[in-house]
Amino acid sequence: MLDGRQLALKISANSVYGFTGAQVGKLPCLEISQSVTAFGRNMIEQTKTAVESKYTIENGYEHNAKVIYGDTDSVMVRFGVSTVEAAMKLGTEAAASVTESFIKPIKLEFEKVYFPYLLINKKRYAGLYYTRPEAYDKVDCKGIETVRRDNCPLVAKMLNSCLQKILIERNPNGAVEYVKQTISDLLCNRVDISQLVITKELTKTDKEYTNKQAHVELAAKMKKRDAGNAPKLGDRVPYVIIAAGKGTPAYAKAEDPIYVLENNVAIDFQHYLSNMLTKPLLRLFEPILGESRAESVLLRGEHTLTKTVVTSKVGALAAFTKKKMTCLGCKVPLSIETDAVCPHCKKKESAIFQKLIAETSDLESHFSRLWTQCQRCQGSLHEEVLCTSRDCPIFYLRKKIQIDLGEKEKVIQRFGVLDW
Repeated sequence: MLDGRQLALKISANSVYGFTGAQVGKLPCLEISQSVTAFGRNMIEQTKTAVESKYTIENGYEHNAKVIYGDTDSVMVRFGVSTVEAAMKLGTEAAASVTESFIKPIKLEFEKVYFPYLLINKKRYAGLYYTRPEAYDKVDCKGIETVRRDNCPLVAKMLNSCLQKILIERNPNGAVEYVKQTISDLLCNRVDISQLVITKELTKTDKEYTNKQAHVELAAKMKKRDAGNAPKLGDRVPYVIIAAGKGTPAYAKAEDPIYVLENNVAIDFQHYLSNMLTKPLLRLFEPILGESRAESVLLRGEHTLTKTVVTSKVGALAAFTKKKMTCLGCKVPLSIETDAVCPHCKKKESAIFQKLIAETSDLESHFSRLWTQCQRCQGSLHEEVLCTSRDCPIFYLRKKIQIDLGEKEKVIQRFGVLDW
């Protein structure tokens, strides 16, 4: 009961503080909100002075304590000790010592230990969170793009993996190599499209926005294609950024992921690297590699090489061109288009066919596993999968494999009746 009462008082006080700090509202009074923040800053400064003056080598401690960060109602101190247990002991002692200098009932409590701790900048940090010395509780992140829904899943996956390697495995070089490999996979189109999907909620129509928004423009485009299946107000609109001509604005390059898969539309991978991955990666690695070195190591080099995607419209003469079938072995154009291989590759036709069958079998097995996973998600292993959740990465992966299987079957049909 007492805990509920103090929580209610805390929420009420915070609400009043918020009212007074808003210039447009029911209770605007900047003098009150500024006095609250000023009092908090004074307490943080008082805590900093007390800790750094007491915990010094001159007073018999192993190291000179230093306050490395303070924000709103918290202070982070580096005591310089080598174990989590020693840091907790000094933290508890310092909290009790500082509390004696505060007006009652103000109390400074020891809360947690971060080890290791990666301080990026204000309101951005990460570390292993300890509340007991035996083992860490979790990887705690603040202000890092690991859970934001307006980023593509690739950003969160990459940053989480990097933090795993840096904080838990203590292998920053491994994190750098992982980033290089992921960037290479992205630029070479080896990343699944489900990792590149961005979703945003459609809260207004296109006429209500002052600036053009990618998801709003796409919703209008989908409405023209198929009004019955187009996103409606309140829906989350998934999209990917496709390759387009030079100077095309980003909002005009948004496209439905299913449309991209079905029509084999090229994705603008350079946009994802420049606009989504670069800033989070540099923020994370600059404290480790240095500001001048981080960009050259992560974003330059052989792993960033890519081929140019032609996005210009085909000229009128292309209407007279005809696509020819090519050999499945050496890719040479075939004189008889009903054949699968050229005369030169006829001797290894069996090996080519068996390789194609093996690839098809692998795709079928993968599709079966995904289908079973979707059945379990909907609660039955004996019913058709009816899920159309655009926020689920398995949905796009299942669709992609389904399209790949259709392409493989068309290629297999080119062998016809085999005479060997």
